[in-house]
Amino acid sequence: MSDNLIRKSRKTGLPPGTPVYVGEEEPLPSIIELMSYDEHGYTERVVGHVSEIVDDLKSPDITWVNVDGLRVSDIIEIGNSMGFHSLIQEDIVNTEQRPKVEEYDNYIFFVLKMISYDDESGDVAIEQVSFILGERYLVSFQEKHGDCFDIIRQRIRENKGIIRKMGSDYLTYSLIDMIVDGYFTVLEKIGDRIEEIEDELVVNPQMDTLHDIYNMKRRMIAFRKNVWPLREVISRLDRLGSKQFKESTSIYIRDVYDHTIQVIDAIETYRDLLSGMLDIYLSSISNKMNQIMQVLTIIGTIFIPLTFLAGVYGMNFKYMPELSWRYAYPTLWGVMIILTAIMMLYFRRRKWL
Repeated sequence: MSDNLIRKSRKTGLPPGTPVYVGEEEPLPSIIELMSYDEHGYTERVVGHVSEIVDDLKSPDITWVNVDGLRVSDIIEIGNSMGFHSLIQEDIVNTEQRPKVEEYDNYIFFVLKMISYDDESGDVAIEQVSFILGERYLVSFQEKHGDCFDIIRQRIRENKGIIRKMGSDYLTYSLIDMIVDGYFTVLEKIGDRIEEIEDELVVNPQMDTLHDIYNMKRRMIAFRKNVWPLREVISRLDRLGSKQFKESTSIYIRDVYDHTIQVIDAIETYRDLLSGMLDIYLSSISNKMNQIMQVLTIIGTIFIPLTFLAGVYGMNFKYMPELSWRYAYPTLWGVMIILTAIMMLYFRRRKWL
């Protein structure tokens, strides 16, 4: 949290709309990929200069511009060339931006979070994706290369489904749907890991188990923080109605909204489950400690009379009747063994052992 505040402090005193990169990693140079299509065909290429984008936006085809890398100078050049508001440029390079949606005269700007799960480390990786939706175009901005949109690109190339028959609003829905579907994949893997921790908790809870529970709780908090606002974003996109989303696409947007609610419910369920597991862990450790103390107490109780007898006959008095008795030593051992056996039987009957 403190690192986040330090990164944001770079913007202190700057005028509104001044793009300043905020993020955990250095921004990469921007690579612009352009995909233009209609019902009859498509073109796909890497754009060498921003001016080429402006020319493509004037065509009647649906145009998808994807920008990988958020180097500030590149984003400013792209934003100014395409006429995007300076506040949008500022939000694009702020990767700590909360998911949101804003409506402008000729386009809609909204921010989502693309989330993935690392199977080796168990970490949840969060990447910001910004979208600008216009009448016949969509511009997406990502922090780095690599995303979950290859399936959509393949549909466009192979003309699968109805995507090439629809407008930029349907393309936008398709990308949002892929992001939300990715949440389900992450939740499934998190659920599997929680089950593993639960098994460890029942069989043999260790300090590592506590660390696993704590780390998983932190990941779920980060997950919830980035997914919870999505509900309002999707709801607002649906309420925008025919201005940018046709009624035929709004039906699909409402379906994504339902999926978002399911994701949020699953997150809350896992959070409650992890809290319960933490309580179980603390109870298990407490019970384990009580069992250890019980065993030590029983051992101490058994040795109280034995210590008393050993202390009595260990005194250095000259006249002790039993010292001269031939069978004194084995008799003392016999008394000690009998006392120990009696106490052990008593403890077992009371189910203390």
